[in-house]
Amino acid sequence: MHGKLHLMKPQLQAGKNPGNSVFTPIRVGPFRTVFLLVLLFGAMLPLVNGFAQVPGRASRGAVSRPNILWITCEDMSPNLPSFGDSTVVTPNLDRLAAEGIRFTHLFSVSGVCAPSRSAIITGMYPTYMGTHHMRTGSGARGGLADYQAVPPPEVKCFSEYLRAGGYYCTNNEKTDYQFGTPFTAWDENSPKAHWRNRPEGMPFFAVFNIMRTHESQIWVHRDKPLRVDPAEVKLPPYYPDTPLVRQDIARYYDNIMVMDSTVGGIMRELAEDGLLEKTIIFFFSDHGAGLPWYKREVYDRGLRAPLIVRFPDQRDAGTAESTLHSFVDLAPTVLSLANLPIPGHLQGQAFLGEQRARQPRQYIFAARDRMDELTDLVRAVRDERFKYIRNYQPDKPYYQDLPYRRQMPLMQEILRLYQAGQLPEITGRWFETKPAEELYDTQKDPYELRNLARDTAYRQELDRLRNALTEWTVRMRDKGFMAEKDLVEIMWPGLQQPLTAAPEVAGTSKSGKGILVKLSCATAGASIAYRLHNNGPWQLYHAPIPVPKAASLTARAVRYGYKPSPEVILF
Repeated sequence: MHGKLHLMKPQLQAGKNPGNSVFTPIRVGPFRTVFLLVLLFGAMLPLVNGFAQVPGRASRGAVSRPNILWITCEDMSPNLPSFGDSTVVTPNLDRLAAEGIRFTHLFSVSGVCAPSRSAIITGMYPTYMGTHHMRTGSGARGGLADYQAVPPPEVKCFSEYLRAGGYYCTNNEKTDYQFGTPFTAWDENSPKAHWRNRPEGMPFFAVFNIMRTHESQIWVHRDKPLRVDPAEVKLPPYYPDTPLVRQDIARYYDNIMVMDSTVGGIMRELAEDGLLEKTIIFFFSDHGAGLPWYKREVYDRGLRAPLIVRFPDQRDAGTAESTLHSFVDLAPTVLSLANLPIPGHLQGQAFLGEQRARQPRQYIFAARDRMDELTDLVRAVRDERFKYIRNYQPDKPYYQDLPYRRQMPLMQEILRLYQAGQLPEITGRWFETKPAEELYDTQKDPYELRNLARDTAYRQELDRLRNALTEWTVRMRDKGFMAEKDLVEIMWPGLQQPLTAAPEVAGTSKSGKGILVKLSCATAGASIAYRLHNNGPWQLYHAPIPVPKAASLTARAVRYGYKPSPEVILF
């Protein structure tokens, strides 16, 4: 919303900065069936049954297990003082930024939550996994029944790798992964999930998701008092200047202030537990602002998210790093910081830790597909300066008349002015049909308003980015080019959810006062959980289990997108 920030790029290996703190026209022909099948299912990674067999790159250096805390919010662009927008005061995030590193060019893979969250938790692109539509369950889907996506068998929630590496993993509480919530992903997944529930001495990975900035909270809280003066907010050029528009923009900022208070509460709990200087802290949002013509779009305003990372030693405190990063990079980055191997099939690259990528990311990629009951097919690629967008259905207007979004007064106001013929020219573009190609210079045109696709002076940039997008689309075996009903039929034959096979004993050997039990599952890509004595929490199976004499062993399995297997007593 405020253009590119001109901030210092730190050297991430700089010395420590310790301190003390207390927190408060393209012709698109049809894809042939054979080509689609190759894109969808060709060149699958060989997968040996069992979680522990996923290939990975060994971590380098001394092994350590730092605590890692993720504080995430929803539907927010970098509208924070620490990122150049001084509309509201956010003392807790300001302090976090002063003691951490601001990443100014983090981009989601989609301008909406569920596809983005599937990428965050797996380190994989939604168009590769079949999680690209918004959404597969719990909402309107244009006549399709609820379903869960079935990713390729190698795909795992990266929290499983952390659990296998000795971490206690908690999620409080949103998932929205599109393939269900595998019971193997978390030690705790509930509104009460907290690092405080872990066994003593165990490192943790904890996620706290703050709902207050979600787009729905603009209309949910519409009648509550505002602490932000609507007359003082800066309107983006996309909107008409009316009192109602200003009211909702002020509410968006007001919700950011409330969210900041919640961040402060989480940070105080961390400090009270003596963990502030023992924990790596991430703060980020799940995509750009939840405003009309922001959310669901592949423009920067829909994709760009703030990211702050604070290290216990406050290294590079107060600096900003402007290299491109994608949401698919978050999973490998956490594994790198945890000194755990990064599985070779992950499509992102680490940007921190011992396994950070040697070369910076050249491009970020994004997609827009079905939104609720309305379909579209848009792909985008961006480098440090230029953004290229390909609209595969240019006969459709940019605007989609989504009933969910019409609940927002700001959206109602835009529609009222549109019907009255009173919209400003820029806002009126939203209701026009799309060109096949769009190209923007995000440095000179941060609002992405001047399409350069037909400007011959930019032909080289257009060709380069077009080729990069085409290569990525093929490499991802992009499932957006397949009719969703056909994709669902492949994932759920006969539109019936497949059932994960029950786990079995694959081998035993003597071990001390008991036996060592190896488990397997006939369903490719299944994760297995077990427990002894038929009580207590489910443990993730990742290596042979020592089972004491006279103990019972119960297990169950799940392939993402499948029904979990029944529980079976193996001993």
